[in-house]
Amino acid sequence: MRMPTLFGVALLAAALFLLVNTAFIVDETKQALVLQLGQYVRTVQEPGLNFKIPFLQQVVLYERRLLRVDSAPSLYFSKDKKQLIVDAYARYRIVEPLAFFRAVRTETGAQARLADIVNSNLRAELAQDDQSDIVKLERNAITDRVTVATRRVAQEFGIEVIDVRIKRADFPEEIAQSIYGRMNAEREKEAQKFRSEGAEEEAKIKAEADKQRTILLAEARRTAQLLRGEGDAGAADIYARALEQDPEFYAFQRSLEAYKRSLTSNATLVLSADSDFFRYLGSPESQAGRR
Repeated sequence: MRMPTLFGVALLAAALFLLVNTAFIVDETKQALVLQLGQYVRTVQEPGLNFKIPFLQQVVLYERRLLRVDSAPSLYFSKDKKQLIVDAYARYRIVEPLAFFRAVRTETGAQARLADIVNSNLRAELAQDDQSDIVKLERNAITDRVTVATRRVAQEFGIEVIDVRIKRADFPEEIAQSIYGRMNAEREKEAQKFRSEGAEEEAKIKAEADKQRTILLAEARRTAQLLRGEGDAGAADIYARALEQDPEFYAFQRSLEAYKRSLTSNATLVLSADSDFFRYLGSPESQAGRR
């Protein structure tokens, strides 16, 4: 019983080893090439379980997902012969595994080739634009043209280039500080201009406010004087009509006002006893005698 058992285990192990070298799985993120002694046999792009001839055939897996290659920051010259440091990247997808295998073999090789193509197209494109346009205005148009040129070349490698984009376009370090200093001086000059215009506008507003204040005060004083004059005239008219109606009562009222102003606690008056000032301070009999 011992020999058949060992034989069965060995047979099972051989079967498993054969199965492992025969079957392969392609998931939804991958695509595969089946090669036989280095020669193309078939392409597998559908996910699932697949089989190959063990030991004789090999499987090469490639990504189906979107890939990205970042080119190293490089020095470029613009149309106006100025230097720029440009850092770019490209996004691509492997769409023809066989053409990809024949052209570049591996994804690492594809990234190296694609980075060279992107840099070459960027160099040619940036040489047609001025530095200021590259930095500020025309970046999207430039990258669109570079994408078209790179896509055309990359098709030969079984690659579909989605887009090429510039991450950074900047001045070399040795000239960046002087450029930034000049830009800062220009912005400071512009800011000072705005401050001067603001101060001038402030002075105009204050002058106009002071003018309006003066006019309003003058109008208020004129109105007050007119009202005061009308009040005085009305009072005089009332006094005149009161005098006409009862001259004696008017004289009495005026005398009381004179007493109130003159006869204070510390006042001393020396007057004749028959002075009209004391007319209403005496007894009624004396007042009747005066009449």
